[in-house]
Amino acid sequence: DEEEDYMSDLFIKQDVRPGLPMVRRVKEAIQKEEKQKEANEKNRQKSIKEEEKERRDLVLKSALGNENKGFALLQKMGYKSGQALGKSGEGIVEPIPLNIKTGLSGLGHEELKKRKAEEKLENYRQKLHMRKQANEQAADQFRIRFKTKQEERKMEGDLRKSQRACQQLDTQKDIDVPKETWFWIEPEEEDRKDEEDKEDECTSSDLSVSEKLHILTAYLREEHFYCIWCGTTYEDSEDLSSNCPGDSAADHD
Repeated sequence: DEEEDYMSDLFIKQDVRPGLPMVRRVKEAIQKEEKQKEANEKNRQKSIKEEEKERRDLVLKSALGNENKGFALLQKMGYKSGQALGKSGEGIVEPIPLNIKTGLSGLGHEELKKRKAEEKLENYRQKLHMRKQANEQAADQFRIRFKTKQEERKMEGDLRKSQRACQQLDTQKDIDVPKETWFWIEPEEEDRKDEEDKEDECTSSDLSVSEKLHILTAYLREEHFYCIWCGTTYEDSEDLSSNCPGDSAADHD
């Protein structure tokens, strides 16, 4: 290339904004690359399969002529181009399409691949279903455990409430020793050296909170005519049975 004359009018009229020469060079490089790709595509030698496909598509797109023996026989029997086959014209108009096999796989291979893909999809769906069931089961178990814990906490609170009421009512009747050691709330720092107390403690520990609450409720009703659920001390058993709704939390709800 000849050196540019920086004093000429052509150079002065050029756009000299910053960055424009770089953009111009990038565009020219892209255009050059596209032209090179087109040239390579034209000069590239087509494979035998590509040539066969092009020839086949060209023949399939062209209509049958009189030189075709089968078409000539149809015309002799009264068939016209574009007409449906059959006596009353209920047949097909277009020829049956060709299903050309180009791969090297054996017969039935495509059906086998399709069947395996369907089986794989079905197994995946089953796994998703099983995972969903496992998650739902885990959620149900969590809800059951949470509900059971809430019920246990409420029952423990009711038991402590019953123990305090029992201790207060027994004391009012000058009862110094509870009928069962766990009928009263025992101090946390109490020395237990007596063997009988230890045996009673072991026996009471075998009882569940629900069983303790049931036994203590019955004792309070029979001994003091007191209902822990109502929070009321009745005059006698007749007054208790006639005015108290029941002897459990469910009856009072």
